[in-house]
Amino acid sequence: MGLATDLGYVHSRPNVFQRVVQVFASTRPGAWTFSKTLPRLDKAVGKVTRGRHSAPGLLAGLPVLDITTTGRKSGARRTTHLISIPVDDNLALLGTNFGQQATPAWVLNLEADPHASVTFRGAMRDVVARPADDDERAAVMANAAGIYGGYLKYLSRISGRAVRVFVLEPSS
Repeated sequence: MGLATDLGYVHSRPNVFQRVVQVFASTRPGAWTFSKTLPRLDKAVGKVTRGRHSAPGLLAGLPVLDITTTGRKSGARRTTHLISIPVDDNLALLGTNFGQQATPAWVLNLEADPHASVTFRGAMRDVVARPADDDERAAVMANAAGIYGGYLKYLSRISGRAVRVFVLEPSS
């Protein structure tokens, strides 16, 4: 049994409203808006629902897991809410940062220390992140487009940096 099954991490088909939110979120202004507002909104939704739901889950039909990494400079634990892409029965993360040029901090943290924990709807697991190999990267990119079309738009806006893709595996 892999990480996706172990956590019960599945993607459902979004409803009409959620598809409209996804289309807006994939635009440059939408991505900017959500990059600034989602962390606070998601924290509030998580608190009200006791971690059973997320703002992207409710608004866009996208399940979000929390990944907790160790800050590469501070050593402090940092939690980030991310959409994950199933690959085989594990989960993968794309460092798109809402289509912005900067590499997200969680990517740099995982490169410095690949040990992390993930939480989805109250289920927590320790994981080790590793860079996806070429075949996994191709599978993740193909799956990502079917889960959230905004990924393709994000990738087209990012230039000058490679988007890192990590596969999360259960820690032994």
